[in-house]
Amino acid sequence: MENNKGLKSFFIRMLFNSKMASSGLISNVLRTSLTVLGITIGVASVVSLMGIGEGARIAVVEQFESLGQNVIVLKANSGVYSFAADEYKEIMERVDAIKSATPVTNSKEYVRWRRTRGDIEILGVNSHYPEIKDHNLLAGNFFTTLHVDTRSPVCVLGYNVAVSLLNGRSPVGYTITIDNLSFTIVGVLEAKGDGKAENIDNKIVIPYTTAMRLNDVRTVDEIWGKALDEKDASLAIVQLGRIYSRKIQGTPASTTNPDDGGEMPPETRVPDMPMPEPPPETPGNDIFTRGDDIITITSLNQLVDEANDANRIMTLLLGGIAAVSLLVGGLGIMNIMLVAVSERTGEIGVRRALGAKKTDLLFQFMLEALYVSIIGCILGVFAGIWLINIFKSNGFAAVISLEAVRIASVVALTSGLLFGVYPAYMASNLSPVEALRRQ
Repeated sequence: MENNKGLKSFFIRMLFNSKMASSGLISNVLRTSLTVLGITIGVASVVSLMGIGEGARIAVVEQFESLGQNVIVLKANSGVYSFAADEYKEIMERVDAIKSATPVTNSKEYVRWRRTRGDIEILGVNSHYPEIKDHNLLAGNFFTTLHVDTRSPVCVLGYNVAVSLLNGRSPVGYTITIDNLSFTIVGVLEAKGDGKAENIDNKIVIPYTTAMRLNDVRTVDEIWGKALDEKDASLAIVQLGRIYSRKIQGTPASTTNPDDGGEMPPETRVPDMPMPEPPPETPGNDIFTRGDDIITITSLNQLVDEANDANRIMTLLLGGIAAVSLLVGGLGIMNIMLVAVSERTGEIGVRRALGAKKTDLLFQFMLEALYVSIIGCILGVFAGIWLINIFKSNGFAAVISLEAVRIASVVALTSGLLFGVYPAYMASNLSPVEALRRQ
C-alpha cells in the first residue's frame, strides 16, 4: 500500500513539474521561439545536406552500375598499341574467369532516316553485348554471330534513337542509312536513362566487323569482358595484367606491325634520329618523366565501390558541417536556460519554501530544455524534407535519408539534454532564502 502511495506521489510530482515546465516556456514565447529556431535550423541543415550527399552517392553508383555487373574493360591509351580484332577470343581462352568478351569500336557517323539527317555515335560490338552489359531488348532481336562474321549491315537502336524515328512505334524491319550504307534495324534496346551506360540510349549498335569496315581500320582500342561474379572479376584483372605486361614488355620493336595483328612496343623511335641527353634527375620530380599507361585494365565493380566510398565520405562531411549548427543551437538552449534561471529565482525560492525538492527543480528545467529540443527537432525534420523537395524540383539528386533524420534527431535531443543539465543544476541548488532574497 505504501509503495502504491509513493508511486502515485511520484507521478503526481512529475505531472506537476511537466506543467510547470510548459508554463515556463509559454510565459516567454519570443525567447522560446528563438531557441526552437536554432535547433530547427540545425536539424534542417543536417537532414537536407545529408540528403543531397546521399542522393549524389546513389546517382553515381547507379551511373556505374548501368555499365554492367562484373564487367572488365581493357583499353589501349597511348596510340602505340591496339588490340587485334579477334584478340578477345584469345582472352577468353587464356583467362578462365572471363566467360564472354567483345571488341569495341566507337565512332560518329552521318545517319539518314527519310528526311532526317545528323551525326550519331556508333558502337561496334559482337553478339555478346547484351550479356556483357546486362542490357535487354525492348523490341526485335540483337544481331547474331553470323551477322558479325559476315559483316552484315544490321543495327540495333538505342531507346531515344528509336523513339525519335517513328514517335514511339517500333522501327524494327525498317532500313536506315549510315555513312551511305543501308542498315536493317533488327532490334531496339531498353531505356537505361539519361547519361547512363555511356549514353547508350542515344547510340546505334552495329557488328564491330561492319564498323571496322566503315572506318577502314583493322584494330580496336577497347575490349570488354564479363566475369560470373566479383571474385572471378578480381582474378581476371590479375591474370590479364600479367598477360599484357609480358606482351608489351617482351615485343621487339623491329618485328611488330599493328596492321598485321601484332603488338607494338611501349615506345617507338626513329632509328637515325639523335636522341637528346636526359636532364639530370631532380629528387621529387620523377613524376614528370613518366608517361601514361599503355593499357589500362579496369573492373567496373572497383569503380562502383570506390565511388560509393568517396560519396559516403562526402555525405558524412556534409553532415558534420551541418552538425555544427546543432552545436550552436545547443549552446543557445544553455544560454536561454541560464537566463531563465536568473529571471525566475523568485519562483524557484517560493517552490523550495513550499517543499519542492532539488530533484523537482532539476526535472522541471531539464524538461524545458527537452521540450525545446523536441519541438525544434520535429520542425527541423519537416523543414529538411521541404528543402530536399525543393532541391529535387531544381534538378539536384537528393533523397530523404532516414539515417540523416535519425542522426539529426538523436544529436538534437542529446544536445538539448546535455546543455540543459548545467542550468537545471544551478536552479536546483539555489537555497530558498537566497532565491527569495534575489527576487
